[in-house]
Amino acid sequence: MIPVNVPRLIGREKEYLIECIETGWISSEGPFVTRFENEFSTYIGRKNGIAVANGSAALDVAVRAMNLEKGSEVIVPTFTIISPVQSLVKEGLIPVLVDVDPETFNMDVSAIEDKITDKTAAILVVHIYGFPVDMDPVIEMASKYELRIIEDAAEMHGQEYKGRKCGSFGDISVFSFYPNKHITTGEGGMILTDDDDLAERCRQLKNLCFIPARRFVHEEFGWNYRMTNLQAALGVAQLEQIDSVIKRKREIGNRYSQNLKGISRVKLPAVKNSYAQNIYWVYALVAESEELCDHIQSELKKHKIGTRPFFWCMHEQPVFQKMGFFKNESYPHAEKIARNGFYIPAGLGISDAEIDIVSEKIREIITNG
Repeated sequence: MIPVNVPRLIGREKEYLIECIETGWISSEGPFVTRFENEFSTYIGRKNGIAVANGSAALDVAVRAMNLEKGSEVIVPTFTIISPVQSLVKEGLIPVLVDVDPETFNMDVSAIEDKITDKTAAILVVHIYGFPVDMDPVIEMASKYELRIIEDAAEMHGQEYKGRKCGSFGDISVFSFYPNKHITTGEGGMILTDDDDLAERCRQLKNLCFIPARRFVHEEFGWNYRMTNLQAALGVAQLEQIDSVIKRKREIGNRYSQNLKGISRVKLPAVKNSYAQNIYWVYALVAESEELCDHIQSELKKHKIGTRPFFWCMHEQPVFQKMGFFKNESYPHAEKIARNGFYIPAGLGISDAEIDIVSEKIREIITNG
């Protein structure tokens, strides 16, 4: 079996986990939590880091902490994992969707301004698959219309936009440390901000809104979204290897691109564009049709090669349709890539030999029809 993702744990992970066990610091009170917060925020170039249980928790806390007026609109891509839009809806905010750039799979920033109304409060950008969102126009519009920026950089550890780290652009930014990310803590997430008051608000919200005066007296609801010392120990060890991780991910992407060069009926991901080099969080392919997409994935499965379909569009999600959102909306670029796109094994644990096997099987499947 060649799974879609195998994490790489070849640094000091075991050493740090043993330290947690031997010292008894296994809860969220342990010293690795603060260390990971400080080191990760420094790496990205932010003032404050708040570690949480997972990336979705990071979004929940970040959106709540922004204190946007209920009923306000937030512009967000239709092509994304459900977590960002879910967090908005749960806070009584109205997601306003835009289509995608089919070359990068990110939100089409040229479509944002037409969606801005007097109810718009923020733009939630989600960096997708390997390229960042084109941030300069987003920042310009946010400034022009006095909007906040929430930045979902869950997939972008170490990626840069014009030489600046993703996760450093939003008023508040979030990351995920799920096992398929460049840095993993098993589960885990991080909120980053340069605003001290916003950071303190996030710390309260992720910790059940305890108040200093009397710990078990609560004036509002929060969550128990704390990261454990065990998770943070993994994160510290993983962060120490981030440069080699990014190098390896690009080696994986480049090897696939070389192996699959000239292939018909399937579009390969771009290596770079005008503002960034692909970081290949996943190696994403887009088939010429939904039928071909399904066929390739089905045939690869027979050879014990894992794949995943692309995200499904938010305007086509049954849960949102039942709630009355996005009636009669259509976003053709997003709909096409959601139906025709899939990604293949490209986790950090994959070997060059396995990359070659996957590449060969894809060529065989397409050649044989």
